[in-house]
Parts: sequence; structure tokens; C-alpha cells
Amino acid sequence: MVHRDREIHRTGAEPSDGEVQYAGESFWAIPGPVRPVLTFRDVETTAYCPRKQYYRDRDADPDGEVPGRVRERAALAFRYRDLLAADDGTLAAAPIAVAPTTFRSRLGAARARLDAWPHLVDPAGRNVLLCGKDARGVADKVLGTAPPAPSIVFAGDPPDRGVWHPQRVRVVAAAMALAWERETRVERGFAEYPAHGVVREVPLDPRRRDEYRTALRAAARIDDPPPRLSNREKCAACEYRTDCGVRTRSLRSLLG
Repeated sequence: MVHRDREIHRTGAEPSDGEVQYAGESFWAIPGPVRPVLTFRDVETTAYCPRKQYYRDRDADPDGEVPGRVRERAALAFRYRDLLAADDGTLAAAPIAVAPTTFRSRLGAARARLDAWPHLVDPAGRNVLLCGKDARGVADKVLGTAPPAPSIVFAGDPPDRGVWHPQRVRVVAAAMALAWERETRVERGFAEYPAHGVVREVPLDPRRRDEYRTALRAAARIDDPPPRLSNREKCAACEYRTDCGVRTRSLRSLLG
């Protein structure tokens, strides 16, 4: 079996079936040998491609060094007030992915639409480590709304509508962990794409909770390489493509 080198502490009475103790907290785990607590990134990666998560797990791959461009884009999420007031020249010099007028329009629309906007601009917590029953990780923001809500910042591009499925799973993972840690209800989370001026709400409805639990169960059971994906478009940019053995074809080869 493949396990990461993370310490698991058993404290007090023997945990109930399917639970382990980690740093004094109780977490769900599959029966059998104790498996380290999953991270938000684990369940996000599994939702994208279980096979990719297998290789990350095998190599004990940490989150690694964040590229400078990603850090620069993520930092925009903490500058909304200044960016809304900035002129076109200042915005053009910032690491945004769209034209200044588009960026300003989108960010202004988010401010008008979202009741949590003041808390997104001035969150109660930044880079908050959350330890939930099932998964742990860092929320870029924890909003002081009632009830509280986490927000995850993504440096990439948003879909035309909503939030990409794996990223949505990560937001729900953070929301579930926040609810567990603070023993309160959490009804929503947020996904921010600051380089595009886009902020989208993710409600914790039954369908999204089920998506999260499906990814969680899959991540917890990864011991051998899962089947390859049929959607090979995901494979083109994967750093494990060579190990995986997936063959991708160019458009020219597909057209003959």
C-alpha cells in the first residue's frame, strides 16, 4: 500500500470503526492499515484524475514550490479595494488575465452581487489551516460572515459559468473542515479567480456534498493505479503522463 510519511497519533480510547486520531482530532479512514489524513489537494486531484493522485501519493509529492506567477495572481485576491479604484495603466501593469475594463467590470459586478463582499475584501482570517473530520488543508480566506465561510483562491482561468468540478470539490472540503473544526454550520464557500476579477459562490447543497464524498472515498481507497481516464484532454499537461503511459495525439494525427 502507498502511504505518505505523516504521523498519526492514537489518543485515549480506541477510535470507533473507520476513525483515527490525528493531533487530537478524529478523522474518517478506511478499515485496515491506518492511512494518513487526506488533504484538500488530495480530494481535488482525485476529483480531476484518480490516477494522477496515485502518482502524487506514490512519490510523496508535497505541494511543492509555488511558481512566482501563481503567487502574483493569488495576491490580487487581497487587493480588491485598490484594484477597483485603479486606473487602466495600473491594471495593465498588474498580473491580470483580461483587459482592464473587463477586469474592473467583473469585479464591480461581484461587489454588487455578493452579500459577502465586505468579508472577501477584509476576511477574518488569511491562510487558515483547517483540520476537518475527513480532510485538512489551508483556506486562503475565512470570512467572518454568519455563518462563516471559506474562500479558495485559484490562479487559473474560470469556466464560463460556475466553478470547475475539482476546484468545487476543494471548496466544499474546506467548508466541511471549517464546520467540523468550529462546530458550526457552514452553508457555502467561495472560489476566487482574481486574475479575471471573478468570484463565485459554491453552496453546500446535497449534490455538491455528494461530489465531495465521492472524491473523498476514491482518494482514501487509492492503493494501486486506478484505470486511465477516457478523457485524454486532461492528460496533455499532466506531469505524470510518461509514467502513466497515456498516449496523446495531436489534432493533425487525429485528422490523418
